[in-house]
Amino acid sequence: MSTTVEAARTDRSAVRSLLRLWPYVRPVRARLFTAAAVAIVASCLSLVIPLVLKWMVDGPVADRDVGGVWLGALYLLLLGVAEAVLFGFRRWLVARPLARVEAAMRGDLFRHLQRLPVAFHDRWASGQLLSRGTTDLMLVRLFLAFPLTFLLVNGVTIIVGAGILLAQQWTLGLVLLAPVAPLVFVIARFEVRYSSQARTAQDQVGDLTTVVEESVLGIRVIKGFGRHRSQAAAFRALSERLRGTELVKARLLAGIFGVIMTVPELAIGAALVLGTIQVADGALSAGTLVAFLSTALALRWPVDAMGFLLAMSQEAATATDRYFDVLDAEVEREGKQGTGDGKAPGDGKRHGDEPGGAATSPGQRPIPPATPAKGPGPAENGAGGGLRFEGVRFRYPDASEDTEPVLKDVDLHIRSGETMALVGGTGSGKTTLTALVPRLYEVTAGRITLDGRDIAAMPREELRTLVSVAFEEPTLFSASVGENVRMGAEHAGDEEVRRALDVAQARFVDTLPRGCATQVGEQGLSLSGGQRQRLALARAVVGEPRFLVLDDPLSALDVQTEALVEAALRRVLRDTTALVVAHRPSTVLLADRVALLSGGRVAAVGTHHELLRDSAEYAWLMSGAHAEERDR
Repeated sequence: MSTTVEAARTDRSAVRSLLRLWPYVRPVRARLFTAAAVAIVASCLSLVIPLVLKWMVDGPVADRDVGGVWLGALYLLLLGVAEAVLFGFRRWLVARPLARVEAAMRGDLFRHLQRLPVAFHDRWASGQLLSRGTTDLMLVRLFLAFPLTFLLVNGVTIIVGAGILLAQQWTLGLVLLAPVAPLVFVIARFEVRYSSQARTAQDQVGDLTTVVEESVLGIRVIKGFGRHRSQAAAFRALSERLRGTELVKARLLAGIFGVIMTVPELAIGAALVLGTIQVADGALSAGTLVAFLSTALALRWPVDAMGFLLAMSQEAATATDRYFDVLDAEVEREGKQGTGDGKAPGDGKRHGDEPGGAATSPGQRPIPPATPAKGPGPAENGAGGGLRFEGVRFRYPDASEDTEPVLKDVDLHIRSGETMALVGGTGSGKTTLTALVPRLYEVTAGRITLDGRDIAAMPREELRTLVSVAFEEPTLFSASVGENVRMGAEHAGDEEVRRALDVAQARFVDTLPRGCATQVGEQGLSLSGGQRQRLALARAVVGEPRFLVLDDPLSALDVQTEALVEAALRRVLRDTTALVVAHRPSTVLLADRVALLSGGRVAAVGTHHELLRDSAEYAWLMSGAHAEERDR
């Protein structure tokens, strides 16, 4: 999605935006201040050159002293070398610390993205997030390396140069300083217009990145349906929009450069004419005029560069806004027992206030890793044991208050050690219900308990150690088979991984070039759908979790493989409390009981055969699969 409209702010201030970078800059402030001081000294050395020229013209040149001319030339050479060395030293000072600042900001952004709720990722396009972690941070680093220093350096240089001009000949100095007021007005107008266009361009880069990413990940679909032309057309349209915005920026830059360069040139020309008249009248020495004009020309670059520096500063300010658009997003709320101080994680400092900090949100105690408990829980033998939904209602976070909830007053109890199959038509809320158990979304009303404990009061790390999930869309990462499986249990050994692969009937791993060490490629696209689903199932069971949530885990398997997986899965389900979304009778038969979800409510609960007899909707849902079973 494009966030251009959403993120636009009428009260935006570039300075206020850039000041938010201070927590990241603070650790390297000594080197940055030193670099700025060095650059100021180097720039002011260029203002000494006109004074040397004045001495040469009024002294050795007027007196025809060749030795004095050579001495003046030596002074000029030494000043030039010193200026070059100091500017080189400034660049060396800022290179390493600014790379560290960029790395810290990128690390904080990645950690924060991992802690943001799923609802946030539902709203934001991945290309927008990628552009913030790459292009925007590059613009911020370039600002800290160049415009930040030289806005200060050029400002000091212009002030010192103006003082020298007025000291040399105050009437000519006033002529040169007359354009300052109109230039300030023009620059202020430029900043407002350029800032808007810079934000639009950066958002459009994010949209373009999204299209490229989706085209790469969906290349099989694009080729399979011959949609490369339509994708190319979509890319071209976005490129043209971005091109149009960049052209507007270029026109604005051309305009401000034209004004900034033309007005001072006219002032210098006027000062030259008046100065020449004063030299002719004997009111001004030739050396003073040469020094005056040399000083004015030395100030040309600082003045001319202001437009370029202001443009870079505006782009850095919009990049900073875009960066903090993400960092200001509220992370997942911990449970009542997880904050330690009774505050929500959003209280106190933002995550970005501690650059390079740990993943724990400021104001929260670090949550120690939880150890999965495989024995009976404290409430398992009571009425609250197992997994219980009590009056659960759910409406997606972005939905308006008058929108019909997806889930409405769901009451369901899965007893400890029991396997419950969840059946329902498309859009009945099955996947949404399973996503509430590991708190990928927060319930709107009601509560969910595990062995009598409200999951809203549990630290997420503990909850997600107790609950393991296999999603309907199996997602694999650009890593080895073993690493993908171990995402379900980080410290699982080779024996546990092999056992999980056996449960998922993933023996195809042995035929891969390097077995479990084989890289599966981005999104696991080098594997078939059934292979990816089996690895996802292995990932879910490798940690032997107490609670298991499976969202249609066998949908991509052939009949023979499905039967083998079901036989192995029955042994796993005997030792866990499981909620399994099912569409086929074969999967339903894994369960002790079945819950029928209809219109966001639990319409019936019973065994498979009881529901076939008593529920017409359930019988209808199972009928097509029954026919398939009979044909087999």
